Amino acid sequence: MQYLVNVLDGGAIGDEQTSGRATEAEMAAIDTFNNQLRRDGHWVFAAGLAAPEQATVIDNRGNAGLVTDGPYMQTREFVAGIWIWDAPDADVAVRLAEKASKACNRRLEIRPVL
Repeated sequence: MQYLVNVLDGGAIGDEQTSGRATEAEMAAIDTFNNQLRRDGHWVFAAGLAAPEQATVIDNRGNAGLVTDGPYMQTREFVAGIWIWDAPDADVAVRLAEKASKACNRRLEIRPVL
């Protein structure tokens, strides 16, 4: 089964605010984690995302033709990146997410891909 992993940024860790690009140490830890995902056969895809301010929302339901600059929702936290993993079950995905959260120093949300 595949899992979408959203990397959440902008939230506080204790008194420390995480936001913006990963530090050099975080990037090194993420690279190490990604290499392990590849070796273990869990890797499908990963990407960082531009800041929410660079988003565009399109709503053409009912031919409305609405195009709005900026994120669809204003919030302190935002999705800063994604992974897609192959994992045999949710327990394995959660264990991988625990390691990934530590590596990138961010909260994660995982969801099965239907």
